[in-house]
Amino acid sequence: MSRGADNASCTLQLAFLAVLVLVCAPVEAGNAHAASPVVVIDPGHDRLANLRTEPNGPGSATRKIYDGGGTHGIVTGIREPDLTLAVSFRLRALLHRAGVRVVMTRTRTAGRSMGNVARARIANRTHARLFLRVHADGAATSGARGTHTLTPALRRGWTDDVYEDSRRAARLVQTELVRALGFPDRGIQERSDYTGFNWADVPVILVELGFMTNPSEDRALARPAVRQQAAVGLCRGTLRFLGLPPGRCGR
Repeated sequence: MSRGADNASCTLQLAFLAVLVLVCAPVEAGNAHAASPVVVIDPGHDRLANLRTEPNGPGSATRKIYDGGGTHGIVTGIREPDLTLAVSFRLRALLHRAGVRVVMTRTRTAGRSMGNVARARIANRTHARLFLRVHADGAATSGARGTHTLTPALRRGWTDDVYEDSRRAARLVQTELVRALGFPDRGIQERSDYTGFNWADVPVILVELGFMTNPSEDRALARPAVRQQAAVGLCRGTLRFLGLPPGRCGR
C-alpha cells in the first residue's frame, strides 16, 4: 500500500470526512507540513459495540467484528470508551500546544462504533505521521497488571510499508508511557490479526494504558492527575517519534 504527499488543508480535511475534528496549530504559510505534522488519535471503542464484520486486511477472506465494545473498571465501573476519550482529549491539548496538528476519530461517546477499517482510513486520508490508538486492557483475572503497546506484525502487501516505523514508535511511546504511569512494563507485542493495523498505510500503534480489571490500576486511571500523566507520556513518546523536543509536552 502506498502513501501520498500531504497537500490537504485543514478545511479540505474537514470537508472529506465530517466525523473528523481537526485542531490546527498556527504555522507559517507555505510551510505547514514541515512545521506541523499530523497525528491521528483514535480513542478506542464507542458507546455501543458493533458486531458487523469486515475483512481482516485488504483482500482477506477472514472477517473480524467491527468492535466488541471494550472493557470497564472492576471497581469504578468506568467504561473503556469514556476513559480513552478523556485521555485522548488531554493528549490532543498537549500535542496542539507542541505544534502538532491533531485529528481525532471521535470526539464523543454516543453511538455505535464505526469499526477499525474506517478508523484506519481516517489516518490514511490525512496522511498522518502517526496513527495512535488509545485503549485500556481487561483480563479474566484481576491480578493482571501493566502497560503495553501493540504494533503490526510484518506481512508483505499489508504492513511491510509501515512495519519499521511502527516498531520505532511503539518503543518510544511505551518507554515514555511506562515512565509516566509507573505501571509494570509489559513490553511491545506484534499482532497480525488487528484490522486497524492491516488497513493502515501510515505508522500505527495501539497502547493499552493499564488493566481496568485490576483494582489498583482501575482506581488510578479514574484520577484526573493519572490521566494527565498518561497523556504526557503519550505526548512525549509521540514527539520523540516525530523528531520534536519531548519537553514541549510539559511534565
